[in-house]
Amino acid sequence: MARPDKAAAVAELKQLLENSPAAVLTEYRGLTVAQMKDLRVALGETASYAVVKNTLTAIAAKEAGIEAFDGLLNGPSAIAFITGEPSEAAKALRDFAKANPQLVIKAGYLEGKPLTADEITKLADLESREVLLAKAAGAMKGSLYKAAYMFTAPLVKTVRTVDALREKNAGSEAAATEDA
Repeated sequence: MARPDKAAAVAELKQLLENSPAAVLTEYRGLTVAQMKDLRVALGETASYAVVKNTLTAIAAKEAGIEAFDGLLNGPSAIAFITGEPSEAAKALRDFAKANPQLVIKAGYLEGKPLTADEITKLADLESREVLLAKAAGAMKGSLYKAAYMFTAPLVKTVRTVDALREKNAGSEAAATEDA
């Protein structure tokens, strides 16, 4: 029979896993408390970083229907529960792991789909959602400008042609008036 404190810990982990659209499993062997604090600061508001017990996490992941951590819960483990922009949290983890090689990114999941460490690195290379939306808006604005130009170009050409004909006719009338 499970102890009440362990059952509560499993329920809390299960809730965190279910409420987080993404999470990253790491091994923190060799990191100091100060380095762990720096990592939490680097993650900021986008994620919470928690040291977890492997057996309890395995039970909670199984109950939450997450298979991304199967077979990887060994050694000192911690999970970044991502609640904000996944690419920003992945960048923070990648950058911290570069500066502190003791942090090992093992695996993760994004919206229920398992991610390998390489896929998390690719996610970190993505630009933020706001930047991607701004680029898309700029591309659409450019396309709309080109379309508007294409529709107005024949009208502008017609107006210029009419103006040139008026000037020619006015010049012809002026020459005819001088001859008379």
